[in-house]
Amino acid sequence: MKLDLISTLAGTPMEKYLPAGWDMKKFDACCSHPPETITHRQRWWNKDFAPIPIDNEDDIPIMMGHDVAMEIKRTAATKRKLALILPVGAGFYRWLVYFLKSWNVNCKHVYGFTMDDWSDAEGNTYKKNGPKSFQVGMEESFYEPLGKLTVPTSQRYYTTRQQLPRYPWLMNKLLKQGARLVLAYGIGQTCHIAFWEPQLAADYKSEEEWLKQSYRLGMPLHPLTVQMEALHNFSSRITLVPACANTIGPGLFLKAHYAIGVASSTKAMNLWVTLRHQPDPWIPSTYVTTLSGKLYFGKAVAGPLVELAAARTKARRKPRQRSRGARK
Repeated sequence: MKLDLISTLAGTPMEKYLPAGWDMKKFDACCSHPPETITHRQRWWNKDFAPIPIDNEDDIPIMMGHDVAMEIKRTAATKRKLALILPVGAGFYRWLVYFLKSWNVNCKHVYGFTMDDWSDAEGNTYKKNGPKSFQVGMEESFYEPLGKLTVPTSQRYYTTRQQLPRYPWLMNKLLKQGARLVLAYGIGQTCHIAFWEPQLAADYKSEEEWLKQSYRLGMPLHPLTVQMEALHNFSSRITLVPACANTIGPGLFLKAHYAIGVASSTKAMNLWVTLRHQPDPWIPSTYVTTLSGKLYFGKAVAGPLVELAAARTKARRKPRQRSRGARK
């Protein structure tokens, strides 16, 4: 008798808990490949998209910080405007600041667009000086530490109820002026990019319509996202996690000329599904493979994805190799 999620899901609360468009048999198939095949190219990938396995996961923030810093440096050298779509709370900012200050690169040509923020159902966010404001997070981690080299205040944009609806117009204006658009992202617990959640796929009649969506105000977050945010950012106190958020959508983040992403150690299944499942609105992260860019992950994240106890038992049963000179 097989006991797993797929065989026991029917009729349980978990059945309605998962996004309706998720085919768990397909998810399971995506995760069943040998770890060493994770970088094998798929036919729908952009020719310039590459998943990058890293021996030490702690090095990834350094690499991401360097990559974003190089984008800023190159565009400064060519006098080209640079629009950055940025996450809040990412570990690469201190390295981004380090490289820019070491190279003495001025960010006067940079336009920063924060990708999401907590909100209420109407799209109202924390006040500018609120303790959990994403604006405060960006100012403290990126803009303020740069000092005189920083992004001009008038070129910093946040997903507030007032500013987010202007994002499409602002980005299109910059693109028409020849700006380069770069996306920095992490794959979310529901395979979301920013807070663009999978259940939003049900709101649109076609993939084409879904792809045009630029933003959402006061969007209800999926329970998986709320739970993961509680565990990672609120000391497991789920009562502190807002149930709604403002976020950019595929109509903006899929316009990026280049994307630099990460799949953390807690997102192993999400990484495999992102790389192996064809692009699907119910799985937003699958679309990053259609962009030019890099997706960093620790080598250990590739798996194998098996029950931990089973993996330990298998390791103990593995026959030891005889050393040279040992008696036969």
